[in-house]
Amino acid sequence: MISPRHLLFTVITLGLIAALAYLYYKTEAVDLGKRNEITSLLRNLQEIDGRLDTDVLKMRSEMDPLMMPVSNRTIAVKNALRALENALPLVNSPALNGTIDPIAKAISEKADLVEKFKAINDKAKDALRNLTFYGADPASLEEKTISGTGEPRNRISRNKVPNKGLTSKRKKEFAEALNQVSAAATGYYWLEQKAQRDALETAAARLVALSGNMDDLARQKIAALNDAAQTLLSSIPAQRELSSRISLLTSGTRLYGQELLFNRELEATLDEKERFRVYMIAYAIALLIGIGYLGIRIIAANEMLEHRVAERTRELSDTLQHLKESEAQLIQSEKMSSLGQMVAGVAHEINTPLAYVNNSLNAVNDRLPEITSAVKNTEQLLTLLNDPNVQPDVLNQQFSLVAGQLAQIKQHELLPELGGLVKDGIYGTGQVAEIVSNLKDFSRLDRSKESIFNLNDGLNSTLGLARHLLKSIKVNKRFGEIPDISCAPSQINQVFLNLITNAAQALPPQNGEITLVTRSERGGVTVEITDNGSGIPPDVLPKIFDPFFTTKDIGKGTGLGLSISYQIVKDHGGSIHAESKVGHGTKFTVWLPIKPPADNRLSA
Repeated sequence: MISPRHLLFTVITLGLIAALAYLYYKTEAVDLGKRNEITSLLRNLQEIDGRLDTDVLKMRSEMDPLMMPVSNRTIAVKNALRALENALPLVNSPALNGTIDPIAKAISEKADLVEKFKAINDKAKDALRNLTFYGADPASLEEKTISGTGEPRNRISRNKVPNKGLTSKRKKEFAEALNQVSAAATGYYWLEQKAQRDALETAAARLVALSGNMDDLARQKIAALNDAAQTLLSSIPAQRELSSRISLLTSGTRLYGQELLFNRELEATLDEKERFRVYMIAYAIALLIGIGYLGIRIIAANEMLEHRVAERTRELSDTLQHLKESEAQLIQSEKMSSLGQMVAGVAHEINTPLAYVNNSLNAVNDRLPEITSAVKNTEQLLTLLNDPNVQPDVLNQQFSLVAGQLAQIKQHELLPELGGLVKDGIYGTGQVAEIVSNLKDFSRLDRSKESIFNLNDGLNSTLGLARHLLKSIKVNKRFGEIPDISCAPSQINQVFLNLITNAAQALPPQNGEITLVTRSERGGVTVEITDNGSGIPPDVLPKIFDPFFTTKDIGKGTGLGLSISYQIVKDHGGSIHAESKVGHGTKFTVWLPIKPPADNRLSA
């Protein structure tokens, strides 16, 4: 249950943290890079808008194609608007939200209208060039055809006069009509007045009327001139309309205004952040003062508490040291008690292999004279063979003696018999060494010494030590492929000895079985020791790991075996639990990690 004082302290702490987080949020840095990018894009759009107006004026006034603007502003507008559209969400500017779309639509429309104006203006200029070219040189109609560039397409044969039969008066009228068309076209292109338009229409009609007495080729040329005049008459109003629409789409001023608003917004944001930065500094100073005051109070209280804790710790350390010493003595006493109960059985186990060794050595001793005699006679035979003066009958006699002894050794199978006796002796000494080693492992005092150990080996060692208890018991070993673990082997062997001894003592005189199972699981190794004994009653099962609890008769148990086993497994970071059913048996399950956790200390 949380006390009101602790609850109030928690609320105040959370409030202070929330205030600090709010001030930090309000002083968060502004992304000037993105804002500068947006400002640059706004200025770029202003520049493009101005250049669109300049392009219209150039196209209207410049006749030289080489001096005309060639870049397509529509692409530049689309790129700038796309970049602006991508950058705006990153700055969250109220000044630009909802205001850029109309401007973007207007400047995009203006760029499209300028492209249309250029196409119409190109047609008007081509028509004007044709009209002014032939108006300046009427005689060229006899040599050249109408073309969009004014360049000759094909020449008329000089042996043919296309307008043969025209009087001088008619030629003069024709030349005047051409001059009127040229002059009217030029005036209408530049002035765009109704008077010039009427003059061009009249001159074109007159020119067509004069072509009635000309040949077909001349009439075709005049018809082309009339088409050019009609193109000019239709293009000028169209480009005037487009020019008017373009002049109305003025986005530069609006863009400049948005840029000013955007920059003012940035200045206001920076001022606000600077103001909150001052607030945060003042708040931080107040917090530091408060924390310093609390620190002084805490230091004073801590010194007093440390003094009291030091005294209490000293008392607890002394008590803990006494408890550890008592625990170590109890554990060692329990181990030696278990070993003491096995002394008779171990002595019998040692006598059996010693009998193997004794019998083998006696048999070898009985056979040695026969082998020694054979070896001695063989050496004499080798000496006679090396003597050049030896008598043949002496050599034959010695050879017969050696051959007879070797045949007798072979007949008695003396060498295989000696080999078997030596093997029996080695086996016996090995059994004695194994028993002594097991006793040493279980009785040594350096119980906390940690090493790499395989639990299958530990179970085999335990079974060897408890062999006299298991003579009439069937032991089923189902060992799996398990990894080595890091542990104190002496302590783990003591756990196995306690569990196997308890299982053997709980079995009936006949048909008793103990099953040992090992497997790797959950990052460690599991060992199951199961018996088919009498089982543990349900009311007793929860108490079996309590210190000094035992169901055995007085003098047959200390009640520390399972308690110590539980503590050893716990110190290794593992677990041990029992399952039992009365009349069916008991199963103890031990799980040990591959490496004990760092905070688990093996008991000394």
